[in-house]
Amino acid sequence: MSTKQRILLVEDEEHLLEAIKINLELEGYKVSTAADGKKALKVFKEERFNLVILDVMIPEIDGFQVAETIRLENTSVPIMFLTAKNTTEDRVAGLKKGADDYLVKPFNLEELILRVNNLVKRGLSGDQKKVFNTYKIGDKVIDFNSYELKHANGEITSLTKKETMLLKLLIERKNEAVSREQILETVWNYDVYPSTRTIDNFILTFRKYFEPDQKNPVYFHSIRGVGYKFTDNQ
Repeated sequence: MSTKQRILLVEDEEHLLEAIKINLELEGYKVSTAADGKKALKVFKEERFNLVILDVMIPEIDGFQVAETIRLENTSVPIMFLTAKNTTEDRVAGLKKGADDYLVKPFNLEELILRVNNLVKRGLSGDQKKVFNTYKIGDKVIDFNSYELKHANGEITSLTKKETMLLKLLIERKNEAVSREQILETVWNYDVYPSTRTIDNFILTFRKYFEPDQKNPVYFHSIRGVGYKFTDNQ
């Protein structure tokens, strides 16, 4: 590999952590490690990673919760779960938390390396979602870092964190219908289950901000029985 891709490895079994770390480094990866969920989130916020390998059963904060928190901030970094659980329910639960792959212990290190290589390549080549800090809709600019909406006349409207996250999700998936389930996972983190009316109210607010004619929206749409969609030709 011409430039070292970075991996965050989270595993509380010391011998396994060292074995995986050594093998990944032999493949040319730069590996940062954590043995519990709290440290994992701290390290993740301090560095930029191309992949997160995450044991499910770790101290402080379990792997599922770590993945959920990561997905709130970053919807594109690949996540691979390592777990001793091998039921269909566990696999589905892991994928619902935002995982891209799921490897059951005990596993073959060669298989792990193969899956890691595939996930990193997919992340690098795919760049499925644009990384951006601002986005212009009409004559207004959303600043995702400062949670602000900047108007053409210089006025600034403060946005809530959930407004900003929902805007970013819809814009990243522009011209696609985004399901209520995806919104729950990314924006509400499954802590609270908002009603359809609650999410509709967010869409109504966005129309108030951006639509020239709120009754005939061109940007923000509710798709009955499916979810919500942001459309834009830019």
